Amino acid sequence: MKFSQFFIRTLKETPADADTVSSKLMLRSGMIRKVASGIYEWLPLGLKSLKKVETVIREEMNRAGGLEVWLPHVQPKELWEETGRWKYYGKELLRFKDRKDAEFCFAPTAEEIITDLVRGDVRSYRELPILLYQFGTKFRDEIRPRFGVMRAREFYMKDAYSFHATAEDLEKTYQKVFEAYTRIFERLGLKFKPVEADTGTIGGSFSHEFMVLAETGEEEIAVCESCGYAANIERAETVPPRAGEKKEKLKTLEEVATPDRHRADDVASYLGTTADKIIKTVFLIADEKPVVALVRGDTELNEAKLRRLLGVQMLRGAEESEYRMIADCDVGFAGPMNLKATVVADTLIPDIANGVSGANKKDFHLKNVNIKRDFNPDVIGDIRKIRPGDQCPRCPSKIKFFHGIEVGHVFKLGTKYSEAMKATFLDEQGIARPLIMGCYGIGVSRIVAAAIEQNNDEFGIRWPLPVSPFEILVTPTNTSDSKTASTALKIYDDLNSAGWEVLLDDRDERAGVKFKDADLLGIPIRVTVGEKSLAKNVVEIKERNKAKPEEIPVEKAVAAIEEKVKSLSSSPSAPLSSIK
Repeated sequence: MKFSQFFIRTLKETPADADTVSSKLMLRSGMIRKVASGIYEWLPLGLKSLKKVETVIREEMNRAGGLEVWLPHVQPKELWEETGRWKYYGKELLRFKDRKDAEFCFAPTAEEIITDLVRGDVRSYRELPILLYQFGTKFRDEIRPRFGVMRAREFYMKDAYSFHATAEDLEKTYQKVFEAYTRIFERLGLKFKPVEADTGTIGGSFSHEFMVLAETGEEEIAVCESCGYAANIERAETVPPRAGEKKEKLKTLEEVATPDRHRADDVASYLGTTADKIIKTVFLIADEKPVVALVRGDTELNEAKLRRLLGVQMLRGAEESEYRMIADCDVGFAGPMNLKATVVADTLIPDIANGVSGANKKDFHLKNVNIKRDFNPDVIGDIRKIRPGDQCPRCPSKIKFFHGIEVGHVFKLGTKYSEAMKATFLDEQGIARPLIMGCYGIGVSRIVAAAIEQNNDEFGIRWPLPVSPFEILVTPTNTSDSKTASTALKIYDDLNSAGWEVLLDDRDERAGVKFKDADLLGIPIRVTVGEKSLAKNVVEIKERNKAKPEEIPVEKAVAAIEEKVKSLSSSPSAPLSSIK
């Protein structure tokens, strides 16, 4: 393809609202254009990369035994009411009415529609397992779209669903798709790590996220470099305190004035103690019922863990009026006693001897608070966030944190949707049983952005070859010079004939402009044809990831370029069992 014939519109200035490296570079290189908040057009250059990612995913899903379908983006309210998610999904679900006042939504996901499809056609265990997948546009009305196409309202993804007669059969397919995802990211040349994850609003019993590792990633993952344990911070387990440790002698409960002090650190400092002595209360509403979580003052509540522990759908912070109703005091001064709510304590709370808590009275706290003697929580469990330096839950080593970008997620859904929607099959004894389900999502548009976040420098994109819109860029420095132009065209034609994806920069622009655009576009191999080099009968071949070009004789240029492309094609990345 010739540059003059391809719709590439690079920008010199970065749009003011671009808030990540990938959004800046995708806009500047002419891959995407913003239409509205969280909604983007994909231009020819960006679409080439997007479709390359899609092709790799399709090949690996087919290899794993998947069958491709096309499901509607617009789904009827009635299906979502069967699972209860019409009520619980929240404002992210775009709801609307047609001309007959029938209610629909624009699909953010496809559990309901795929379960409806299968329940209408599958009758017997003999027809199982089934693995169906689709590519399609999704819409989630994010309250604050950001990070370009990584946190957009409209996005492109592949979602897959499997249906099984037994949990053992689900495990086999789960592993097949897990391995398919591993191959996908290896083939795309990305550094990634699978981590244990929270199942979120999708539900299910167990899941893994696939994280592309990048310093700019918004997700934090907890990793043990010794045993390989890895989880996102919503899922990462913490180690409970060791049983049998000696505690200090219990002291008499004492009320003390703490004027205008309600933050854990402020209270600890004022009372001459430490934050690990503070019993912090967090007021929430879980499925419209009041809950108070107790965590140690030097830790933070993990709401995802709390939601799983309670088995609830929705969890939100309590409003001030609800706080007062639960504790009968001003915000910031509640303790764990006499609360009109379910009280859930983290596993560290029983280990606090003579702790400090709110006194359920404005400007007062209690000293020497002890569990069992002064309060009894309804539930005790792991509800705190893991921290860097905490012990690994699988071995004695310490946890480290890394940043990543979630690009894939696999779930063991179980029977959550099949039971709700009465999707059953007849087993070998002729007994009707709910289908056991798995769910497997991968963000196609997000992968393109994640590849850029992981591969860039101060000048622009540095594409992994499998994701790059073109493999080779041929740049004549002066198209007005006949020898330069004809030599560049000959190299371009020969590479095209050999089946490589080549962009010829045939613009009548200064060499400096072309080189800047070349670095911005990030095509892995650039071939520069110039008058000075041709005087020596050579052309320059430069890999985007290397600082200096090589001079190659003109007659050997095509063969040398092909070898470089093959070399880049045969050295993909791999999953990181340890991260340095």
